[in-house]
Formats: sequence, C-alpha cells, structure tokens
Amino acid sequence: MPEINLEGIVIDVDEDGFIQDPNIWNEAMAMAIAKTEEVEDLTDDHWVVVNYLRNYYKEFGIAPMIRKLCKETGFNLKYIYELFPSGPAKGACKIAGLPKPTGCV
Repeated sequence: MPEINLEGIVIDVDEDGFIQDPNIWNEAMAMAIAKTEEVEDLTDDHWVVVNYLRNYYKEFGIAPMIRKLCKETGFNLKYIYELFPSGPAKGACKIAGLPKPTGCV
C-alpha cells in the first residue's frame, strides 16, 4: 500500500491518495492534504464542508450525494468548487480523510 509523507505525517493511502483509515485523520492532516489539492488555507466554510462530510460518513459509512451536501451546508455547487478546485469527491473528501467515494458526492 502506498504511503505519503505530508509535512512529517506518514499516511497509508490508496493509488489515488485517499486515506485508508478515516479514524487516523486529524486537522493537521487535513491542512497538509489541502495543500496538495490546491487549497492553501482552510477557511470556516471549508471546515463546514469537511465536518459535514466526516459526520455524514461516520453515520452512514459513505459520502453523501452532492445534492445533499449542497442542501445541508447551504453552499451551491459552484461555491463548493471554488472552495475545493478538484471537486467535492476528490478534493473535499480527500481533505476530510474519507476513503475514495464510489458513486457519491
């Protein structure tokens, strides 16, 4: 299994760079991963999305559909892409420490 070293934090990831164990995730990892996803600083709005994704994943075991993400956060899809240029599935879920989504978000 591949590993990445993000500012001294070594993480097991899949071939696309997604964390394999969401339980090891922490905010320092999120900030380090964000820089690899064209997000220099995580603002309050970034954290709204990241925390929503993590909470949804903890409850249901999958990432939410994009429509639900937008509805629950109050952010439209265009704004989600402004926050996460690589998109909600790749960027936001990766920063949130979720496994690679399959058919969701």
